[in-house]
Amino acid sequence: EVQLQASGGGLVQTGGSLTLSCAISGIRFDDFTLGWFRQFPGGEREGVAFINDRGGPAYYAESVKGRFTISSDNPKKALTLQMDNLKPEDTADYYCVLDLLTEIPMKYPDYWGRGTLVTVSS
Repeated sequence: EVQLQASGGGLVQTGGSLTLSCAISGIRFDDFTLGWFRQFPGGEREGVAFINDRGGPAYYAESVKGRFTISSDNPKKALTLQMDNLKPEDTADYYCVLDLLTEIPMKYPDYWGRGTLVTVSS
């Protein structure tokens, strides 16, 4: 069974940085997409960043381009989201996700981890 466990959220001031990590287990297949979604306090969801397990260009939402970086040294084990120059509007629950399709951007993840809360104070 695929399991995703996100960590690294917390409280940070505007302009600060956080690194989110996702521990991954149970993947016994190839050709999939990993990424991060976030859910804002009002309930809206946004796909933040995605990568394919075989590499290639990452996708970033316009709202985070140039500030966030998604990476993975071993897509079947771990995923990272480096978040720099954080803004109050980045405040959200962040979810590590996996899709069995390789289409980017990801629309309907097949697997979700538990969220990790990021709060950016002004």
